[in-house]
Parts: sequence; structure tokens; C-alpha cells
Amino acid sequence: MPTYEYVCTKCAHEMEAFQSMKDEPLKVCPACKKRTLKRKVGGGAGLIFKGTGFYITDYKKKTGTKPESGESKSVSKPTESKATSSAAK
Repeated sequence: MPTYEYVCTKCAHEMEAFQSMKDEPLKVCPACKKRTLKRKVGGGAGLIFKGTGFYITDYKKKTGTKPESGESKSVSKPTESKATSSAAK
């Protein structure tokens, strides 16, 4: 249930009311008891999504995936023969 903000046009009293969306707007000011209470237009808090599947990172491709079993990584390592031949010089 949303929280609505109200302001009295007569005495400028401001208040918040926790109401159902189906409820009629309040009309009587609790401070001056006049029927001059108006609901303020607010931007709202926005939607809050909880759980998985709502964030861009949930569907992001993983860049560092493991290679499949048939694939081999090609890493350039110096071979032992080259390392020993350069060390012998």
C-alpha cells in the first residue's frame, strides 16, 4: 500500500497517509477540521524489483569462461630447449 502526501489549502498543514489505492482521498484536515485537504502530486519511490532476473548483470555474458573439454588453451611458454640453449651461451 502506498503512502500519500496531503496538504491543507487553508492552514498549510502537511501530512502523510498510508492508504490503499482503492481508498478515496482524505478531505478533512486533522489540524483545522476544514474540508480543504488536497493530495499532493508526488514522483513516487519507483519500482523495486527483488530476486534474480531483474539486473543487467544476471544476463551478462561471462568473459572468462572455461574452455570445453575438447579445446586446449594456447599459452606461449618458452620451451625447455630454448631456455637451456640461451642459458648455456
